[in-house]
Amino acid sequence: MTPDSNRILGGIGAILLFIGLVPFGEPSTGIIGLVGLILVLVALYGFANYYKESGIFNNSIYGIIAGIVGAVIAGVVVVVSVLTNLKNFLYQIYPGWNGDWSKLSGLTPNTSNITWSAVQPLLEGLLLALVVLWIFIIFAAFFARRSLKTLSAKASVGLFSTAGQLLFIGAFLTIILVGFLLMWIAVLLTAIAFFQIKPQPEQPVATMVPPPPTPTPV
Repeated sequence: MTPDSNRILGGIGAILLFIGLVPFGEPSTGIIGLVGLILVLVALYGFANYYKESGIFNNSIYGIIAGIVGAVIAGVVVVVSVLTNLKNFLYQIYPGWNGDWSKLSGLTPNTSNITWSAVQPLLEGLLLALVVLWIFIIFAAFFARRSLKTLSAKASVGLFSTAGQLLFIGAFLTIILVGFLLMWIAVLLTAIAFFQIKPQPEQPVATMVPPPPTPTPV
């Protein structure tokens, strides 16, 4: 693929990713975002080959892996916490429950029996999952910033570096939610940066010029 096609793919992909991350969007926007992410990765792979700089693509992959690993670990923490502490919590709400799940639907809950000791383990598990996810979001943004910073230097487009820095700052601030807005804006800046890459002129096709004829001796 040519640099121009990578430029267009990256720009369109980042726009689709921006749409897919719209807060409170339709479930279908998630698919749009996934398609956008794939297009961005294809563009980064193309630029990595064009500039002969593997870090442009590799760091983006490392960031995605970090995000997936963080989500899986956080999910496991939540599931383990719920499975471990759910029965104790239900015993508080249904004092007459004998542990038979089939009879649970016929009982009337009594929320006045809920104590902090029953709720605390569930909240601690949820908090731990959020902290784990937050840490891995920072790792993911760190690698994404490295990828964009390298592309910024190679393509001479400073907006890539700005987007990467904003993405990294936003990752730290996700703990207070405003960070998600900054990361969303960073994706939009990335789309604009892709379109700012100057189109590469076509290389002229080399033609074979026949050598001049050798003069015949008189």
